Amino acid sequence: MATALVDVPGVRAVALGGSRARGAHRPDSDWDLGVYYRGDLDVAALAALAAQVTGAAVEVAGPGGWGPWVNGGAWLSVDGVAVDWILRDLDRVESVWADCRAGRYEVGVQPGHPLGFWSPAYPGEVALCRVLADPGGELAALRSATATYPEPLRQALTRAVWEAEFSVSAAAKSAPGGDALHVSLCLSRAFGILVQSLHAHHRVWCLNEKGALAAASALPAAPPGLASRVTEALRALDAGAVASARSLTAEVRAALG
Repeated sequence: MATALVDVPGVRAVALGGSRARGAHRPDSDWDLGVYYRGDLDVAALAALAAQVTGAAVEVAGPGGWGPWVNGGAWLSVDGVAVDWILRDLDRVESVWADCRAGRYEVGVQPGHPLGFWSPAYPGEVALCRVLADPGGELAALRSATATYPEPLRQALTRAVWEAEFSVSAAAKSAPGGDALHVSLCLSRAFGILVQSLHAHHRVWCLNEKGALAAASALPAAPPGLASRVTEALRALDAGAVASARSLTAEVRAALG
């Protein structure tokens, strides 16, 4: 399939991503294929290929069809196996990588990412992928470069702890009034930032929210009982939860220096 995909006009490389690339998959996990393209992408040719491999018409979302960051792609079922095509603009990925090396990152609104899409996920996906088809060697070269976590990005993401503190303070104002929605959003945001900062401190790429808390809890600098304390705070959403979040934030700040 990867070999066929790189024959589509505009496609430059195909990579296996997600849990299967990292060896952390379950038997029922999807197969995620990152379809890296430049310039104009022949979406009609992608749809024709999807129909060929599945035996039925498949809706393919072109660039921007799934939002500003996830971009587009298709959900396929091949002989009963779920295969996801996920579009990635290689020019944009390289631009984000340049920003990361300079210590710059963005957090964009994106469906499917409740805590926002953190732009370092782009180079992180490349660093953790398995290149399947890459005629020009472009993706392989980028994968080699992203194997080293940029120190400026590490410093920028560890400094983001200040926003976690800000979010906890905002939650403290709403908790006495029982505003569960605002408190939950503020605390979720705070914990998400702590997870990002802990990953960055250890030069570990964090791709999205799924499984990120458990992964952060296993890192050496994580406060004791991080996952269970976060879980309890998000269940309670009261003054005690705010106090726990404030304590966790202070502990992470101290651990990160």
